[in-house]
Amino acid sequence: MAAPSRLFGIDLGGTKIEAALVDYDGTVLERERIATPRDDYPATIEAIGGLTRRLDPQGARIGIGVPGSISPKTGLMQNANSTWLNGKPFALDLEAALGRSVRLANDANCFALSEALDGAGSGHRTVFGVILGTGCGGGIVINGRLVDGPRGIGGEWGHMPLPMPRSEETPGPLCWCGRHGCMETWVSGPGMAGDHERHTGQTLSAERVAELAAHGDQNALKTQTRHIERLARGLAQVVNLIDPDVIVLGGGLSKLAHLYDDLPSLLAPHIFAAETDIRILPPKWGDASGVRGAAWLWRDAEL
Repeated sequence: MAAPSRLFGIDLGGTKIEAALVDYDGTVLERERIATPRDDYPATIEAIGGLTRRLDPQGARIGIGVPGSISPKTGLMQNANSTWLNGKPFALDLEAALGRSVRLANDANCFALSEALDGAGSGHRTVFGVILGTGCGGGIVINGRLVDGPRGIGGEWGHMPLPMPRSEETPGPLCWCGRHGCMETWVSGPGMAGDHERHTGQTLSAERVAELAAHGDQNALKTQTRHIERLARGLAQVVNLIDPDVIVLGGGLSKLAHLYDDLPSLLAPHIFAAETDIRILPPKWGDASGVRGAAWLWRDAEL
């Protein structure tokens, strides 16, 4: 059967929903972003339906990146930090509302797939994609295929505990998942901001902390140093486990240039190999990677 000429991707986030109509060669033809109806499951379904009707009236194949995953056993949403989705038959409800089949995957998986197929990780066998934004997630792509596993949690790096915690890092901040000290609580944007507030009493966004650090603010520089050192400890565990060719960073914090300069040397002491170099790259497609990767879920299914 001939490949479809167009695919439709949706990136469902905690604060925004983005949709894009994409040519099979990767060109974005139409794109729209709206606010996510927080804590309202029926309104989330309707918002996705409205975007689909406006941008995709001809009925292209739909892929959706979600802030969690679908349990292969139950078909219900699990592990979503947009907690109003958890326990719901999200895929089935979407198919009923849209009147056609959909493919769903974790949003970090979609990011990783986009960057592995024709982004910063193109041409590499094993790509680990990292989201450092409102949350923290990861996705693994090997030979152009997503690795999600029988539980639907492949690459779920954000909820691993911080490795080698120091006394002041235990038990760690409480995560929305109910555990303490998850990587997400340390290296996401809110995690970095929370760490700065605990040390200084200042309530600032991670982006503002980075701005102050760039201008030499000593408290901000210390926060930034703690953040990147924890990030290095966490990523070194990933390197030791799957030995990726490249790591591609995404999310708002991926714009911080010092990460690419400093992370490789900070990972090196923790990598169990004689050759400790690791390529850490910014995303080729920026904040469009999630929605492009959602569209690419149909390409992944065909490989």
